[in-house]
Amino acid sequence: MADADATERTEGAVRGVLAPLALAQFICSFAGSNMNVMINDISEDLDTTVQGVQIAITIFLLVMAALMIPGGKLTDRYGRKRCFLAGLAVYGVGALLSAIAPGLGILILGNSILEGVGTALLIPPVYILTTLLYTEVTSRARAFGTIMALGGIGAAAGPLIGGLITSAISWRAAFVFQALVIALIIILSRRIKDPLPADPTRPFDTAGAVLSAVGLILIVTGILAADNNIWLMIALLVLGALVMLWFFLSVRAKERAGKEPLLSTSLFRNRTSNLGLVTQNIQWLILMGTSFVVATYLQVVRGYDAIQTGVIFTAATLGLLVSSLAAARLAERHTQRTLIMTGFIVTIAGVGVLLSMVSGTPSAWAFAPGLLLIGLGIGLMLTPSVNVVQSSFPDEQQGEISGLSRCISNLGSSLGTAVAGTILVAGLTTRAYGASMITLAVLGLVGLAAAVFLPRSPDPSATR
Repeated sequence: MADADATERTEGAVRGVLAPLALAQFICSFAGSNMNVMINDISEDLDTTVQGVQIAITIFLLVMAALMIPGGKLTDRYGRKRCFLAGLAVYGVGALLSAIAPGLGILILGNSILEGVGTALLIPPVYILTTLLYTEVTSRARAFGTIMALGGIGAAAGPLIGGLITSAISWRAAFVFQALVIALIIILSRRIKDPLPADPTRPFDTAGAVLSAVGLILIVTGILAADNNIWLMIALLVLGALVMLWFFLSVRAKERAGKEPLLSTSLFRNRTSNLGLVTQNIQWLILMGTSFVVATYLQVVRGYDAIQTGVIFTAATLGLLVSSLAAARLAERHTQRTLIMTGFIVTIAGVGVLLSMVSGTPSAWAFAPGLLLIGLGIGLMLTPSVNVVQSSFPDEQQGEISGLSRCISNLGSSLGTAVAGTILVAGLTTRAYGASMITLAVLGLVGLAAAVFLPRSPDPSATR
């Protein structure tokens, strides 16, 4: 009886931990998309351009991606809960600074830099703690389903919530909302217990962290430069590729010397994980790319305000909510591979519907069916993709793979805004909108191809 009571108390404590972890993923995903409906308001208030707001959004997503691997590695040295709380504090300061920003520069400092750094510190612990605390396959799938559901809803509902707040109060109030949610998460986080002790003697590869961050920044900046200077774009892309090559060569050299690099090359020897990372990247690329392109097109080309634009995105939010909440039940009946493949097929169909229905009607509601399908498809595959990757490695590598996994996902988010957004901003016409969405559909086919090669085994750990 005593053992049963102890087990019940342990399970209750674990369930209590899920709320702050899931809310943390929600607010970080929300921050990546809510500014999409504030483009006109921010550009007018801060006397900047649509491209200036796009740059701010992309820098936020890029900072997250560039620092996610170092953030995951720091959890081993300083502890998962400590990094989680530090990230929340930095994020909260950034949100408040953004709320009072007098110009684009301060907005970039608060939203793009501080919120980006805070996210990179707090997100890896979310996935590491979930993997360590939920050891049974079904319970872990359910936990990841809850976290990814709130993350997907945050990204999809960002335009709606942001639009409501912007229309009712001001775009600045949306950042105050973020700060309030952060305060709530900090209060709820008191129940979190770190299952592994911190190791202050654990080495940290500072040079590797700098090289990886610089390489990623150069590559995404190169994409952003495409509509201004083609030669600058080529130069930045080549330079970024060379820096990333330098990074991987330094990793190999450290491993041969018996030192611990920022990222172990063994992480890339797992075929299942590699394919899962590709699907993660493209899922977030399509979600954030669609969010930016549709929101910008509705406001700048069609002339809709923030609340009207946000309401249209309820279709995507509804789709994500339905499929994400069904993730645990679906995982019991279907393999991870089947769910991811089906998700990509539904998402690509959604992009096709957006292209076919929008061109022939002036009604903004023509966007709803396509956005609904995209939400359903993305929600269907977010959880199995994460589970495939995280479950492919033992506990001692969770810090590394969590950082890499979140880096790849957030790199997809930044690339979605950069690639599709750059195509759209270059023309800001219906034709440019079509070109952006076709690009996202083609990338969706790449994700589907990667999903086809995932193992049929329902348990990804079986492929180790």
